[in-house]
Amino acid sequence: MISYLEFEKPIAALEARIAELRETAEAADFAGNLDITTEIRKLEGKAGELLAQTYRNLTPWQKTQVARHPARPHFRDYVAHAFGDFMPLGGDRTFGEDHAIVGGFARLGDRRVMLIGHEKGYDTQSRIRHNFGMGKPEGYRKAVRLMEMASRFGLPVVTLVDTSGAFPGVEAEERGQAEAIARSTQACLALGVPMVAAIVGEGGSGGAVALASAERVLMLENAVYSVISPEGCASILWRTSAKAADAAEAMKVTAQDLLQLGVIDRIVPEPIGGAHRNPGAMTATLGHAIGEELDALAGKTPAALRTLREDRFLRIGA
Repeated sequence: MISYLEFEKPIAALEARIAELRETAEAADFAGNLDITTEIRKLEGKAGELLAQTYRNLTPWQKTQVARHPARPHFRDYVAHAFGDFMPLGGDRTFGEDHAIVGGFARLGDRRVMLIGHEKGYDTQSRIRHNFGMGKPEGYRKAVRLMEMASRFGLPVVTLVDTSGAFPGVEAEERGQAEAIARSTQACLALGVPMVAAIVGEGGSGGAVALASAERVLMLENAVYSVISPEGCASILWRTSAKAADAAEAMKVTAQDLLQLGVIDRIVPEPIGGAHRNPGAMTATLGHAIGEELDALAGKTPAALRTLREDRFLRIGA
């Protein structure tokens, strides 16, 4: 069952009416005295047009809501449908395991890769276990360990970013959160193997940059990427989170704005109505896009890859 967002209420009303008519049609067919399939087809066409029109004209704040949709594909969905032979690797060899950042060996088509990403969880229990995708220092140190391992074995690194930000708790600060994020960012930039990052939901603050400092950065059509959440920005500038929509507009958080600014390199289209309406198609599309980027980077020397990263980040804001 689809969970509708606030701006999708007109679509929800139409689809509810279609569902009611289908039930009536089934009963009528059994009775043999009523045919309302024509009306159903008309309403389905109207609902499809409304859905497409709504998603063509989403505001930055509405895109933020879509990026946070609980049914949006998560790391585990991409592992299940776009990648194969996933072998998770745990621990940072310093403190412990962090379940918000998951990584390990995987296969994309006929290519072996090191896959790392944020996992938010899909129900209350798993969200608590994965800390809602907010990585702790040990998570970013694990990511560094896996990236260094990938470099030693000559494996490309693929990261899937989906976090509201790194965990801000006292215990994370005590264990060196800022340093761990900086080390992870540094490890991305120093890699001697190809790296492709994809913003698949929220890309929040340094917690996202720490896994997205790649030579190719992809972003899903309705994902968002920003230095702070719209609510956080609004609370600082206007002293109220009620101005979140204005903050989202001003911050240029959408894939379309960020492509124009040179922050990302490619927008990956989503199914009509968002990735959460067709997760299978979304995972396949992203897997194909990542494969194309890795093909384009294949054969480049470590020095050339580092230069690519250096050039792309120095161009931002120039």
